[in-house]
Amino acid sequence: MTIKALIFDFDGLLMDTETTLLESWRWEWRRHGLELDTAGFFADHGGDANEPRYAALAAAVGPAYDRESSHARRMAHRAELHAVLEPAPGIVGWLDRAAQLGLRLAVASSSPITHVGAMLDQARLRARFEVLATGEEVAAHKPHPAVYLLALDRLGLPAQEAVAFEDTAHGVAAAHAAGLRCVAVPNPHAHDARFKAADLLLPSATDLSLDAVLARLARCVGGPR
Repeated sequence: MTIKALIFDFDGLLMDTETTLLESWRWEWRRHGLELDTAGFFADHGGDANEPRYAALAAAVGPAYDRESSHARRMAHRAELHAVLEPAPGIVGWLDRAAQLGLRLAVASSSPITHVGAMLDQARLRARFEVLATGEEVAAHKPHPAVYLLALDRLGLPAQEAVAFEDTAHGVAAAHAAGLRCVAVPNPHAHDARFKAADLLLPSATDLSLDAVLARLARCVGGPR
């Protein structure tokens, strides 16, 4: 079946906001003279995982810890990191080629529109996307397929006519649960070994042209994931 739309995850895929998240937390721990243990930092699900992170920092700092001021500092620092953040390598080339091919574009993210929209605006990418489906609009986050199903509904397309692009294993699971084929481009903090279910695994969006990506997916139709 002909592909008519591409649906992209946002964080870690279109822009490397996963690294800015980690760095903002590392920076805040160091302000207290502590070192963040990064093992298990990234959750195996979408949505906000910050509450247990604040709880861990509070336990490490002790009674003097002020969550409100800590949050404000961390977010201000992350905003500084975001101010110079560009789209991930190869992404703009894929989006340019998608426009030339007449493909429709959507974002399906577990993050809220306040974050996704602001970052897309900063990168001057928002106008390229016909549909934005975000975390506050659905009852469950990835690996649940809800946000992908919402994007497909807004596109008015069956899953067979779209392809998802993801940077996490739980994102790939969400795409597959929605009936989509999925291209995985792991973020710098995700291990390739966890992406065996992806229909196509790429180290970077610079590794293949969009035409080559779509050609490879076409050869996979009906095959095992």
